[in-house]
Amino acid sequence: MEKNELTVIEHFVELRRRLVFIVVFFLLAMIGSFFLAEPLIVYLQQTDEAASLELNAFRLTDPLKIYMQIAFIIACVITSPFVLYQLWAFISPGLYEKEKKITLAYIPVSVFLFLSGISFSYFVLFPFIVRFMKQLGDRMEINQVIGINEYFHFLLQITLPFGLLFQLPVIILFLTRLGIITPDFLSRVRKYAYFILLVIAALITPPDVLSHMMVTLPLLLLYEVSIWISKLVYRKKMKEEEGLAV
Repeated sequence: MEKNELTVIEHFVELRRRLVFIVVFFLLAMIGSFFLAEPLIVYLQQTDEAASLELNAFRLTDPLKIYMQIAFIIACVITSPFVLYQLWAFISPGLYEKEKKITLAYIPVSVFLFLSGISFSYFVLFPFIVRFMKQLGDRMEINQVIGINEYFHFLLQITLPFGLLFQLPVIILFLTRLGIITPDFLSRVRKYAYFILLVIAALITPPDVLSHMMVTLPLLLLYEVSIWISKLVYRKKMKEEEGLAV
């Protein structure tokens, strides 16, 4: 089936329509998130990590600030699959029927990887870091009085980046499919990619070797998985192009 070609004006009209859909959906998700934010905040304060700390509000506005931050993040998470679908719907007229099906399948995979990254960082990495920091403070005989705002800020700083970093395989898959990168290119720049991932791991972890390795190893594994996925997609792409050439 042939592609559906649109004029420049039609592209702008379609883009505006998609953006309006996204804004409306986000506002609705934001309203719904106001009902979900409070139970989630209470739950996060009842976990073993939070229960081991003395959490306090040092400003009168801290509870409201945390409430709005969590509500905003919930709304963003709820909206993200819809945003990806609207992006797909915008570019789909320029794709062949087979390409439409393939790119549409990226959406559930992307959501799954995002939730996997959040889960890994929250259930594995975050408890380890909290225990490490608490034990360090106890050894130094420091009475730790933690601000509730600081606690949630640190929690989000640890978990959200992993949700984004776990999108690497999908991004590599998409760029390989478009012909922008190749597996050979990813292999050639491996040492530079490793260095960048090491720096990212150092920025989001405490300054100790064990926690740094707990972050670095999954990131390096993700990169290697991305190269493997890129090879599969690239070989399939080459076969399709050879079939069209014949």
